Amino acid sequence: MFIDSHCHLEMESFKKDRDEVIKRALNDNILYILTVGTEEKYFKTVSELTKQYKNLYGAIGIHPHNSTQLNEHTEKKIKEFLNINKKIVAYGEIGLDFFKNYSPQNIQREVFIRQVLLAKDFELPIIIHSRDAKEDTLKILKDTKATKGVIHCYSYNKEYAKKFLDLGFYISISGTITYGKKQDAVDVVRYIPMDRLLSETDAPFLAPVPFRGKRNEPLYVKYTVETIAQLKGINIEEVKIAIFENFKNLFLNSSNANEGNNQ
Repeated sequence: MFIDSHCHLEMESFKKDRDEVIKRALNDNILYILTVGTEEKYFKTVSELTKQYKNLYGAIGIHPHNSTQLNEHTEKKIKEFLNINKKIVAYGEIGLDFFKNYSPQNIQREVFIRQVLLAKDFELPIIIHSRDAKEDTLKILKDTKATKGVIHCYSYNKEYAKKFLDLGFYISISGTITYGKKQDAVDVVRYIPMDRLLSETDAPFLAPVPFRGKRNEPLYVKYTVETIAQLKGINIEEVKIAIFENFKNLFLNSSNANEGNNQ
């Protein structure tokens, strides 16, 4: 059983064959998939997919690239989906991206804080996107006393992994770990405790070797998990079981998930 804890099945890249992609994964040992809507136009599709597939869960939030889109209307829509659909088990992805700066940095910070606090109101874990913004990300998480969530597609070094772990966050590894195994990435994978580790595809982005350069999909998460096992020098079954437990503990024990499972 493999877990894809972060992908974007609602995006246009999957419009023509979305059902086939999902069935291909679920029929080939992918146990759970979490699909993440990053702007309002995707929220409905995320919600519909979680209702269509038993082992598919969702998250919604405004990505830092789209920070200027968050307003009272958007926030109202987020609250509506969170109240109606209890299989939306996380808030995100949210955070800071000072590499591309598609939204002004001051607005990114304001919107990040606003969404962390909203997620806390719903007692939901947060999914963090952080690129070239590690210090600001840490500061906001500390200032808001956020302790429940995951740093997705982790891209910093071991020193900062420790700082995020110390706050209580999980760290998710993507297919980039298969890209030549840079030393910082290797050190991080070896350092992350087994009880704080997650795997993801970030599909349709970041396809692992041997599919690099092509569209990514949840089925390919197994290549990331295999690489994690190799780098840690342990059996792949140990990694799979640990990630399974971590996914349950972080996402399926939220108030939303518990209500959704009882429906």
